[in-house]
Amino acid sequence: MNDSDIRFDPGKPLPLGAELSDGGVNFSLFSRHATAVSLELFNEPFAEKPYAVLRMDPHRNRTGDVWHCHVHGLGPGSLYLYRVDGPYIPEKGFRFNPNKVSLDPYAKALTDMSRWDILSSMGFNPNLPDGDLSFSYRDDAREHPKCVVVDDAFDWQGDRPLNYPLRFSVLYETHVRGFTVHPSSGVDHPGTFLGLTEKIHYLKELGVTGVELMPVQDFNERELPRSNPRTGKALRNYWGYSTVAFFAPKATYASNKEPGGQVREFKEMVRELHKAGIEVILDIVFNHTAEGNEKGPTFSFRGIDNTIYYMLDENKRFYKNYSGCGNTMNCNHPVVRSFIIDCLRYWVVEMHVDGFRFDLGSILGRDQQGRLMENPPMLERIAEEPVLRNTKIIAEAWDAGGAYQVGWFPGGRWAEWNDRYRDDMRKFWRGDLKEARHFATRLSGSSDLYLRDGRKPFHSINFLTSHDGFTLNDLVSYVDKHNEENGEENRDGHDGNYSCNNGFEGLVSNPTIDAVRQRQIKNFFATLMISLGTPMILGGDEFRRTQQGNNNAYCQDNEISWFNWSFKDREADLFRFAKKMIAFRLRHPAFMRPEFFSGSDGNYNAIPDITWFDENGESPDWAKADMRLALRLDGSRADTYADRDDNDFFVMFNSSEEDCAFILPPSFEGKLWFRAIDTSLPSPRDIMAAGSEEPVVDTEEYFVHALSTVVLISRGI
Repeated sequence: MNDSDIRFDPGKPLPLGAELSDGGVNFSLFSRHATAVSLELFNEPFAEKPYAVLRMDPHRNRTGDVWHCHVHGLGPGSLYLYRVDGPYIPEKGFRFNPNKVSLDPYAKALTDMSRWDILSSMGFNPNLPDGDLSFSYRDDAREHPKCVVVDDAFDWQGDRPLNYPLRFSVLYETHVRGFTVHPSSGVDHPGTFLGLTEKIHYLKELGVTGVELMPVQDFNERELPRSNPRTGKALRNYWGYSTVAFFAPKATYASNKEPGGQVREFKEMVRELHKAGIEVILDIVFNHTAEGNEKGPTFSFRGIDNTIYYMLDENKRFYKNYSGCGNTMNCNHPVVRSFIIDCLRYWVVEMHVDGFRFDLGSILGRDQQGRLMENPPMLERIAEEPVLRNTKIIAEAWDAGGAYQVGWFPGGRWAEWNDRYRDDMRKFWRGDLKEARHFATRLSGSSDLYLRDGRKPFHSINFLTSHDGFTLNDLVSYVDKHNEENGEENRDGHDGNYSCNNGFEGLVSNPTIDAVRQRQIKNFFATLMISLGTPMILGGDEFRRTQQGNNNAYCQDNEISWFNWSFKDREADLFRFAKKMIAFRLRHPAFMRPEFFSGSDGNYNAIPDITWFDENGESPDWAKADMRLALRLDGSRADTYADRDDNDFFVMFNSSEEDCAFILPPSFEGKLWFRAIDTSLPSPRDIMAAGSEEPVVDTEEYFVHALSTVVLISRGI
């Protein structure tokens, strides 16, 4: 087939992207400053040349800033790219390059990019300071991934996004590939969406309500130029925080290798997760793209309209870099705002996802000059977008340009990753002095952060570990980071980990040290699950997944990052504790209150919602309190929205290395204290099944062992 065999007409400007329409496909591309646009069609992913080049007439195929055409006879699976021409004047911000093909920003799927070596296709201009690698005379269409026309039709079998209230959620952060790629996973399709689908029974057993998936939008694993200094193997972009195509599920995460097969497989995964009652939240990276700085490649946004899509410096040859990754998307330009909203709508409407976590979300609040705005249009638009009204929106409320907005992220209903919770809880359980008051504030919902602007406790996403940092096992096994295999001489990654190795750095055979580590992990799990707020678990923490002390494993697509499922059997007691602890939380509305605790008698029964004690049964001296703390929760009308009562609880924390007797408050008439949880006890007595809690014999005091958490529940005899 050649150009003369193709019949195409002007088509229409909206919707942007490639849409099946009237016996063909309508193609639409925004570019304000382009002087020429061609649509190139390919018959296979690595074709030497396109079989047709359709040059758009700027008079017939352009409406305003949108170039468009309708091609008859094309259908799902058709492959295409754009070639966009215009001025190449870097100092004015224009970087059009007709030698390079461009991906459609709205592409819903790409072909496999495993052969795409973007580094080798870049040029070099020695006449510019430091070199400018964006212009090249080399045509890279053969190796370049192709955009795939996708048919949105799918048998959802009645599925809709679940949209659980945040306060009833327990989130589980994981990586699609790493979750099942290890041979121990036992799945038939390791490292894929289908592989994750095969493990739904595990997530159901654990009891989480939602999975928060690290980036699934297509990215290039081969973009890193470094090798592992120990093995010599090339390092890969494993995490995926370097998006190439925002609408496209990652092709290599699909076992279905047909063009567009990744879309169907992703939808199948979502549908089956929903059937199991598990939500899907996507980690999405609108703060930058994989095109990097002025030395980076041109493959999409830069070659389509650089001055629109990116924040440029005063010398427009350079990029503002609030992401730490070379460029920053111009999120509050009206065109880019529309692009982001279109993308979010697509993932909710067509892919049925339940929410998003916005990486370096503060960038979405910067104006076109990079200044933080008081009322950013982008953030307010996301919060108020009607289609997204029930969708979870979670911000990483900072960026690499110095913004830190935890507790005051603008835009209304946003939830936030609460790193203050992470750090304060780590410090308390490490045994730091005078951390009890911070510990108490975080455990009771971080009202210091979220009460002042009318948000609720559940807007705090409480986490102790995440992909970015130590795993929970490593948090209690290492003092220092061990990132040497990243090839950056251990300079990368956080230094302030607030960790403790409990006597020896790394893996140990000493059972005493290992028992302390095990107990501390249980303390962290227990604390997380009884804290007011929305808990998030790092996947694998429930069976002590380790990264061998690496706290920045972004480039480790190997056993450092993968889930070794043999650990689940080895750590069966811990896994049992974790799933029982999740169930305990979800069973008791006292820990999922929709409002902050009242310091007075909020329930009209002469008992405050929460009362704090020291080990002597007295009100704590917050200026001195450090490693021993207790609290009493009044369970009456714990769920004010449903007017539902719960049990009363007395919780004791001892982060010191000495055992201590805590004075118990009296239980109500006709009731006794029963031990539900004691992390110092061996399994299965560390956490008791509902209804089988053991009565506390001594009604005046409870002996809390060193480094232990105890939860007592009040009920009738």
